[in-house]
Amino acid sequence: MRLSRYFLPILRDTPKEAEIVSHRLMLRAGMIRQQSAGIYSWLPLGLRVLNKINAVVREEQNRSGAIEVLMPTIQSADLWRESGRYDAYGKEMLRIKDRHDRDMLYGPTNEEMITDIFRSYVKSYKDLPLNLYHIQWKFRDEVRPRFGVMRGREFLMKDAYSFDLDQAGARHAYNRMFTAYLRTFARLGLKAIPMRADTGPIGGDLSHEFIVLASTGESEVFCHKDYLSFETPKVDTDFDSVDGLQAIVDKWTSLYAATEEMHDKAAFDAVPAGQQLSARGIEVGHIFYFGTKYSEPMGATVTGPDGQQVPVHMGSYGIGPSRLVAALIEAGHDDAGIVWPDEIAPFDVAVLNLKTGDAATDGACEQLYSALSAKGYDTLYDDTEDRPGAKFATADLIGVPWQVIVGPKGLAEGKVEIKRRAGGERELVSLAAALERFPGRPA
Repeated sequence: MRLSRYFLPILRDTPKEAEIVSHRLMLRAGMIRQQSAGIYSWLPLGLRVLNKINAVVREEQNRSGAIEVLMPTIQSADLWRESGRYDAYGKEMLRIKDRHDRDMLYGPTNEEMITDIFRSYVKSYKDLPLNLYHIQWKFRDEVRPRFGVMRGREFLMKDAYSFDLDQAGARHAYNRMFTAYLRTFARLGLKAIPMRADTGPIGGDLSHEFIVLASTGESEVFCHKDYLSFETPKVDTDFDSVDGLQAIVDKWTSLYAATEEMHDKAAFDAVPAGQQLSARGIEVGHIFYFGTKYSEPMGATVTGPDGQQVPVHMGSYGIGPSRLVAALIEAGHDDAGIVWPDEIAPFDVAVLNLKTGDAATDGACEQLYSALSAKGYDTLYDDTEDRPGAKFATADLIGVPWQVIVGPKGLAEGKVEIKRRAGGERELVSLAAALERFPGRPA
């Protein structure tokens, strides 16, 4: 992408309304624009990051055996009346009427709708287990939306819903998602710690929040320090192995870890003093097992092995991709701007032409831009007429992991500069050597 043809509305000044780092940097980097309280447009740079997060989430959901669907944002109130949640949910639900005066709502979550889909098609235990997920926009009318996309009213969610014949099968489904979440967050460059959590309005008796430690976290969390060095499950993890997944979950729940709502001071005090970790945390995922809470009142039953009708056992598993964008920035930034993990960065490489219009630098940058793009890299070519300082500031602000800097002075000596955004390391190399640093990627 040539920057001269791209839409990147950079702000040089820090917006006054932004209270935390991620909100400030997302506005300054031209990633989002607020349209009303807690509701944002995603501009090209922000959307690129959001799509890359979605891609990782999808890969790990698919790897675990979940199957993607897409449910609508607008739901019938009748489904929620079946479950008993329509009147109980509270003012966070946006209730609306259509032209025929039918009660509708903008979905804050999808337990009722997915249960309706399931009961319409699945009749036998032979069709279980089943896990369906989607990535869709949701709306919760927060009384005080704040912190940008960290706590907005409209947000993007990945919801997965598991259906099993009995509690044992549902527990294995829960363990699948638990393990998939550990892998997902690790691939995003985050150390997420699963902590015992309150189930809230969704209900259930088994629940974990996945928490990223950050000074700007919403609440205080408590855990054993050893979690910071636990190894992530491997790419070849067998998601069909009941014992294997249970061993992973047992390890990751073997030490103390709890959110503020579930904190047990006596149990935490029993952790050796040097291993106690009390910090602020950001919730990036939440998983629940809630048994037959929805299947019983909504008639989601299957014929069991004995020929009897039984309600299925269900679980719900959420990740907020839009919230993850902010969490990644909170976990990765410096005074100059955002420091993205390589897999999530909006662009892989930035080619900075320090003297646009100069035949030599233009030619070298065109060669770099063409070659890197052909090798499969998302390349941003800064071919604008801005001063070098402004180009450096923009590349650092938006967090491109690698910069290849081409100036007339260095080029006269046959050199270009490679800069690593994360650590700031710089190196002068030949043009050919610069291209060798970026091997071709598989198509």
